[in-house]
Amino acid sequence: MTLRLDADRVLADLHELAAASGGEHAGAKRLAWSPDWLRAREWLGGRLDELPVSVDRDVAGNIWAELEGDGDGFIIVGSHIDAVPSGGWLDGALGICAALGAVRALTDAGTPPVNVRFVDWADEEGARFGRSLLGSSAVAGTLDPDDVRELKDSAGTRLEDALKECGIDLDEAPNARERLDGALAYFELHIEQGPVLLDTGRLASAVSGTFGDERFLIRFSGQAAHAGSTPMRLRRDTLAAAATAALEIREVGIRHEGVTTVGSMRSEPGVITAIAGETEMMLDLRHLDADTLATMVQECKQACDAAAATFDCTVEAQRVFGATPTPFHPDLVAIAREAVAEAGGDDGDPIPSGPLHDATEIGRLVPTVMIFAQSDPPISHTEVEDSSEDALKVAIEAYGITVGRALERIGAGELTEVAR
Repeated sequence: MTLRLDADRVLADLHELAAASGGEHAGAKRLAWSPDWLRAREWLGGRLDELPVSVDRDVAGNIWAELEGDGDGFIIVGSHIDAVPSGGWLDGALGICAALGAVRALTDAGTPPVNVRFVDWADEEGARFGRSLLGSSAVAGTLDPDDVRELKDSAGTRLEDALKECGIDLDEAPNARERLDGALAYFELHIEQGPVLLDTGRLASAVSGTFGDERFLIRFSGQAAHAGSTPMRLRRDTLAAAATAALEIREVGIRHEGVTTVGSMRSEPGVITAIAGETEMMLDLRHLDADTLATMVQECKQACDAAAATFDCTVEAQRVFGATPTPFHPDLVAIAREAVAEAGGDDGDPIPSGPLHDATEIGRLVPTVMIFAQSDPPISHTEVEDSSEDALKVAIEAYGITVGRALERIGAGELTEVAR
C-alpha cells in the first residue's frame, strides 16, 4: 500500500512539542520520571485522543495506542519522548511525531491488514540513572529489577523510588514482555546524531543495525587525607587512579576501532584540601562486533586494576547495562533503502548506528528497521542539535513508504515472521 505521511503536520507537531518542553534551541526538558516528562506525555495523550485508537500504559511505563486492523498480529511504530537534560528538540521526538503521522495516514487510508500499535518507550535515554532502554528492555525480557533497583540519580534518589512516584512497580516491569506476543515488525525513525550522512551528502539512510554497548560503574576506594600534610608517595588517591585508567581506556577504543567513553567522575569528599578517598567513574563501551566488544571490556577492566594497584587503591566494577550488537531484518532494511531513494534521498548502503535505540532491544525479537535523517550540525544530546527541513521531510516520507510497503507485504503473506 502507498502510505504518504503529512510531513508538514509531523513538523508542526515537532515544533509544538519543542515549544511545550523547553524550546527548540533552549534545551529539551523531558527527563524521564520527572514532572517535565509527565507533562510531555500529557501533550502526547492529547494527540492520541484525536485518533481512533485505544490507549493504555503497560507495567513498565510504556504508553501504547492500538489501531485495529483486519488480520492477526500487529506492527509497531514508535520511539521515545524522554530526553537528556538540555538535549535536542529532535532526539526521540522525531520518531514519536512520525509514528503519530503514520497512524493518522493509516486511519485515512482505511483499515490496515493487521493491527498497528503506536508506542512511546519509557526512559530510552537512561540520562537520570545511567540505565538506558528501560521500558523497551522490560518488554524485550532483558530487564532484571535487581540490577537497577539501587541505581541513584545525582540527588541520591533510587531508581525504584522514582518509578514508584510515577505509579510503576519495578518488580512488575518484566511482565510487560507479553506486549510483543504477535508482533510482526517494528519501525523507528530517528536523527543520525552523528556526521556520516552529512559528510557524504546524504539526507537520509536505512540503518543496518546498532552497536553493542556495555556500561559500568567503576568504584575506586583509597583513603581521604589532608592535601597539605600527606606526601605524594604515601597517598591512596582514587581520583589519580581513575584519571590514569581513563586515559588507558581511551586507547582501548582507538586500538579496537570502537568507542570508549568515561562520561563522568565523582569523588569524595570533593573538597580542594582533601585527597579523594572514593571515586566513582561511569564507563561506556561500544562496538559492532560482539567478540571485539568483549575484548574491550576485559582490557578496560585490566586498565582499572593496574591503575588501582599503582595508587594503592582497590577497585570494583558494577555492570549497569549491556546490549549486544543488533542487526536489523534484511528484508525490511531493503524496503527502507528503496523508500529513502524514492523519497528523494539516495540508494546508498545502509549505515550502522553507534548510539543505542529502543530498536536495539526490540530488534532481537521482532523484525525491525530504522531510518535516519541527516544531522546538521552532526551532534546530539545538546541544545544545538538540528536537521534541515529537507532532510527531515525526506526521512519522514521514507518512513511512511517503508511502513506502507511492509504492511502490503504482510497483507499478502510475504512477511510472516513474528516475535521470537
